[in-house]
Amino acid sequence: MSNKKTALMIVPTGIGASIGGYAGDASLYAQKIARRIPLIVNPNIVNAALFSGITANMYYVEGFAIDEFVKGNIALKPSTNNKIGVIFDRAISENVLNIHINTINAVKTVYGIDVIGYEVSCEPAGIEFFTTTNGISSGKVNNPETLLSAGEKLIQRGAQALAVVCAFDEPPEDDYENGDGVDIVGGVEAVISHYLTRKLMCPCVHAPAFEDVTITGKIVNPKVSAEYITPTFLPCLLFGLKNAPQLIDLKAPDIKSKESYITVSDLHSVSVPYNALGASVVLDALSQNIPVYAIKENSSVLNIDKNAIHLDGVIELETYEDYINILEK
Repeated sequence: MSNKKTALMIVPTGIGASIGGYAGDASLYAQKIARRIPLIVNPNIVNAALFSGITANMYYVEGFAIDEFVKGNIALKPSTNNKIGVIFDRAISENVLNIHINTINAVKTVYGIDVIGYEVSCEPAGIEFFTTTNGISSGKVNNPETLLSAGEKLIQRGAQALAVVCAFDEPPEDDYENGDGVDIVGGVEAVISHYLTRKLMCPCVHAPAFEDVTITGKIVNPKVSAEYITPTFLPCLLFGLKNAPQLIDLKAPDIKSKESYITVSDLHSVSVPYNALGASVVLDALSQNIPVYAIKENSSVLNIDKNAIHLDGVIELETYEDYINILEK
């Protein structure tokens, strides 16, 4: 297979995907694929609190940027050792903020990740989260402009990628800790990262901060265990953003040669949970004759399969291993 070709694996956030709907539980699948072909992943696939499933053959790309990439509006420019800035929500208490600052310093010391600094937003972002009537995680940001302003300051200081940490109320008890149901905060996290990526045209990824930083001794499902052994989810963002590709606006008048960029014309195929086919990425890929593989072992609460929306071009496969076998041909 040509080294130029790249695959795309998507597991949308907040839809209760049986693989990838929790805390880095799709990482092993992504790693297997990435051994065969360079792989674009959305952060939800590999983020796991203190840990990350990211590998050298993966491109860590936020969801809005993936949408625009498949539409042909942006290209990905491979990058290493990005200068990272961190945005903190003004609503985060001093104690929780200090834990996150210690986290930044630990990651810088141990891994050498170039975090150039942080900015605390001038005002609280006002995060709300909930699940919709059809069980999908959602929410709203009452004051996104204050996060944007902090991000602009960090970019002016030289940041090439941004981690964002906002204050969240404690979520209600549900089946998430048992490896069932939907991550209730995931939907609004996507709203935050989409907004900032769109406005700033650089990699932006979010993690929540909770006031209760105690660690439970209760045994939870392995799929979520990464989130129950730490008071901060920031490390995985920094690991992913370190080598995240830069975003190139292909409509810009001064665009340079595309030869060094990854564009949609380099896309070999897309894999997605079999009943989560409503995303624009699926439709845009099919419109460009890019194969879309719906993986039946990965299901979600959406129930949007190829028959529900009459997408005859989608190819259903039983497992990710079947997809890997196709890549090896």
